[in-house]
Amino acid sequence: MKIVIIGGVAGGATAAARLRRLNEDAQIIMFEKDEYISFANCGLPYHISGVIEDRNDLLVQTKEGMEKRFNLDIRNFSEVMHIDPSRKVVLVKEVITGHEYEESYDKLILSPGASPIVPPIQGLKEANNVFILRNIPHTDAIMDFLKNNDVKKVAVIGGGFIGVEVAENLKEIGKDVTIIDMAPQVLAPLDFEFAQIVHKKLVRKGIKLKLNDGVSHFENNGQLVVNQSGQSVETDMIILAIGVSSEVKLAREANLKVGALKGIVVDEHMLTSDPDIYALGDAVEVKHRVSGLTTKIPLAWPANRQAIVVANHICGIEDEYKGSLGTAVVKVFDLTVATTGLNERTLKQLNYPVKSVHVQRNNHASYYPNAKEMNLKLIFNPDTGQIYGAQGVGYEGVEKRIDVIATAILGGLKAQDLLDLELSYAPPFGSAKDPVNILGYVASNILSGRIEKIDVLEVNQLISSGAFFLDVRTPDELSYGFIKGSTNIELDELRSRLDELPSKETPIYVTCRVGHRGYVAAMMLNHLGYHAINVDGGYDLYKIASKQY
Repeated sequence: MKIVIIGGVAGGATAAARLRRLNEDAQIIMFEKDEYISFANCGLPYHISGVIEDRNDLLVQTKEGMEKRFNLDIRNFSEVMHIDPSRKVVLVKEVITGHEYEESYDKLILSPGASPIVPPIQGLKEANNVFILRNIPHTDAIMDFLKNNDVKKVAVIGGGFIGVEVAENLKEIGKDVTIIDMAPQVLAPLDFEFAQIVHKKLVRKGIKLKLNDGVSHFENNGQLVVNQSGQSVETDMIILAIGVSSEVKLAREANLKVGALKGIVVDEHMLTSDPDIYALGDAVEVKHRVSGLTTKIPLAWPANRQAIVVANHICGIEDEYKGSLGTAVVKVFDLTVATTGLNERTLKQLNYPVKSVHVQRNNHASYYPNAKEMNLKLIFNPDTGQIYGAQGVGYEGVEKRIDVIATAILGGLKAQDLLDLELSYAPPFGSAKDPVNILGYVASNILSGRIEKIDVLEVNQLISSGAFFLDVRTPDELSYGFIKGSTNIELDELRSRLDELPSKETPIYVTCRVGHRGYVAAMMLNHLGYHAINVDGGYDLYKIASKQY
């Protein structure tokens, strides 16, 4: 059997290695148009700052090393220009010499990846200081420009994962960095209130944010970025990090089916509309594990898993790709930000019945030194308890909790099942009731109807309508701020001061610092015949969600 693979990195290189482990006799040829066949593109921003000092550390495998270990025919600097499915051949161009030739195949694997989006911004052609970041040559170009020019100010256009990582690493080497994004927040997988925590960190670290304001045009050869609002940002260097688009040119020309999201359509075995051609990685459309809807998730884990599925299927091993959750984590200075599944904003757009709960807990026992707070959000179906997704922003251990919830989603656990998870505990690592357990307890209270809650983003509208807010923190805590017009009665004094509350028919919205004391007070008041509703996440989350960045 002769297998041709177009593209390396996470998808193509993994497929090639797996194929050889399963079949020693197959002829395996891998074409890569660039020099590097397998590199850690997730590590590129950290090489710019010098956190990853040695450029060679980014090379997962070299051409020579992979050929020797797996007996592969790897042809880098070789671009596949055309696929002829009827003849089962590909047209290959040697990038350096320009020589073209045909290569036949029995099975073909497409792993072309995705390209950074470069919109037709007015003034872009005249700018000589604009860069993208997707591969090692891009990294080299950025570092050469930084070395050879007096770069003080950098504009990063796009606040996604790459944009935020690049901004952080440029700030770490002393650059004046501005992130520009037409969306109201960075890191789109987060819901707004959690994105605000990230905004606060970025601003405190000295990064300027220009949100809700897309780029209009460049002036002065890229020395000035003019936004749609008319505001301008002076810059010595521009990084475009708007997103990526799937490489589907070869697929379209080969008459393979391309979907509405402009990705290659594949089945559960990663087969395209041609029975001898597979596709994987950033170029394909897949099913979302929560919604069942078609999506594109350009992350490393899906590409690696899909590569194994392809190799297994070619070699007659039963396997299938069941879809993607989009589980991801990103470092934002000392913050850890992690997500899995769908966010609340997307679910509401899809008209799903949805509830969410927020908790703030320490990453390990509070009495053990250096405990740090983490904010977690669980999103679920209020009727069935089906877990839709989760988000976490904090420090050590955030990604561990999100990974547990990602596992729970794939295992079909409900929100109320999280309280039964027996998770490892010792004071340096966790608590007897892990934050994931706490999410389960809080969700269970909502699902059972024992408590009502509102989100912090609903507070201002309720205030304007004259709603009664009860703050059960201590009077000293009010010095850190409070909800305008709220009444303060400390939790431990509440039973003796009930006469200060409105009638039992009036809704009482209870708040504290993070939500726990508010829950205790609301439960108490409900047992006493009042109609109490907890403010989910408390004043801390309200304060940061209400701030303008």
